[in-house]
Amino acid sequence: MPDVIATGDLTTGFTDQPIPAAARYRDAGLWLDLPLWRVLWDQADARPDAPAISDADRTLSYREFVAAAQARAAGFVETGLRAGDRVILQNQNSVDFAINLFGLLRAGMAPVMTLPAHRINEIAHLARTAGAVGYICHDRSNDFDYRGLARELSEREPTVKSIFVTGDPAEFSPLPDGDPGSLQGAPAPDPDAPALFLVSGGTTGLPKLIARTHNDYRFNAQLSAEIAALTSADTYLVALPAAHNFPLACPGLLGVLSVGGHTVFTGNPSPDNTFDLIEKHHVSVVALVPALAQVWTAATEWEPADISSLRLLQVGGAKLAEPDALAANAAFGGAVQQVFGMAEGLICYTRADDDDAIVNRTQGRPMSDLDELRIVDDNGADVPDGSEGELLVRGPYTIRGYYRAEEHNARSFTDDGFYRSGDRVRRMPSGHLMVTGRIKDTINRGGENVAADDVEENLLAHPNIRQAAVVGLPDPGLGEKICAAIVTDGPAPDLPAIRAFLSDRGLATFKQPDQLQVVRSLPVTAVGKIDKRTLVAQLT
Repeated sequence: MPDVIATGDLTTGFTDQPIPAAARYRDAGLWLDLPLWRVLWDQADARPDAPAISDADRTLSYREFVAAAQARAAGFVETGLRAGDRVILQNQNSVDFAINLFGLLRAGMAPVMTLPAHRINEIAHLARTAGAVGYICHDRSNDFDYRGLARELSEREPTVKSIFVTGDPAEFSPLPDGDPGSLQGAPAPDPDAPALFLVSGGTTGLPKLIARTHNDYRFNAQLSAEIAALTSADTYLVALPAAHNFPLACPGLLGVLSVGGHTVFTGNPSPDNTFDLIEKHHVSVVALVPALAQVWTAATEWEPADISSLRLLQVGGAKLAEPDALAANAAFGGAVQQVFGMAEGLICYTRADDDDAIVNRTQGRPMSDLDELRIVDDNGADVPDGSEGELLVRGPYTIRGYYRAEEHNARSFTDDGFYRSGDRVRRMPSGHLMVTGRIKDTINRGGENVAADDVEENLLAHPNIRQAAVVGLPDPGLGEKICAAIVTDGPAPDLPAIRAFLSDRGLATFKQPDQLQVVRSLPVTAVGKIDKRTLVAQLT
């Protein structure tokens, strides 16, 4: 085992794997006890001049990428940040995102991987929960000024003292670069400690922090790369927000780097942009959510770009309906791989040797032989294969608890360490899963899980809204759209007014209602709770 650096209170509130389980994963060769950042450094030694990362403005070779990350790591240290510090990372898809991520990892800091769409409510909550002392953002993007968010964050969470901005920093600090020599001799991090924090989909209220360790996350990325048959000849297009688990490590950026491939970032996933990038960079692998897969499939009829290099089209984040899978496979020459998983751990993939019916109808099977799955009924009893139930999971890359969230953990994990996913599935005799729905009160909008109670709580802050119920309604493009049914006191606000109100409260755009229904009353169950099943039936 390598030497361990002091990490402050990084592990306080972190639930690690039990000692027997950790020993089993090491003995099986799944955990390598290496820092996560080594996935880049090892390839830089082998392929220094090969292209590593690109965006619209520049391309860095592996040698240049390592040099930039080393300088950034030294810069973070020279500003006073120390190993074990948590830093909120909120960057657009870009080369800078990758440099900042690996700079933090190399310096022994733990990035909190937030999305560009998150706003002050989510960012302040995550900073408070993580005990973050730093924040990294762009200056502006898509007409939103992140420096304004930074100002409010520093007021709400005064412990966030180090704020770095890509672009014009205004009163904040530019991204720091320092002397890489200062990193020489630094001890390695504890491979069983958190390397970075992912953000939950927020199935109950504000998002929760998911601590992923050096060992489990490297395994996640590298086994995913093996299943995807990635090699140094592959080019991966990051079209989804890069901080998501899917484009980050399934296999994503980390998996592609681990084999010496090339990663291309774009913030515009529309076919007219991405198809040109596929042709220009000979992109071979991309990850999409179902709504985007539908748009891309249709666009193959009219976009002129040559996309014949694309050999693997991963689709996940929400269930891909069988007709859409059939259409995508026809349009992209059988390139579709269904992906089902969660930032908390378990990832399922269809495989290259699966027959067409499996690829088109199921959401894959677990990637590791040491993934343990249970499918249970409402009483917690296991159901036979083919029967529907809730998916419970534990394994070498599935967390044993959310970070600093005891109340959530009591509900979300069994006494013997299984994570209650909230997904309803059926397991086929082959081991493949068919996702049938959700148990938790959440809406999957375009691949983003939105907690209904989070939106409802913000709606109820409106002075004219007496009651609110938020439900998901079927939508051909998004999978589900967000519908808010409200009972009002006084004049009823319209949808644009509601969205403006929620924006002013700092609620992320992707959580805001797509449809508003003003009703005289909400249906209730026999015990007086809002009956959302009846409400959905009334609205559809």
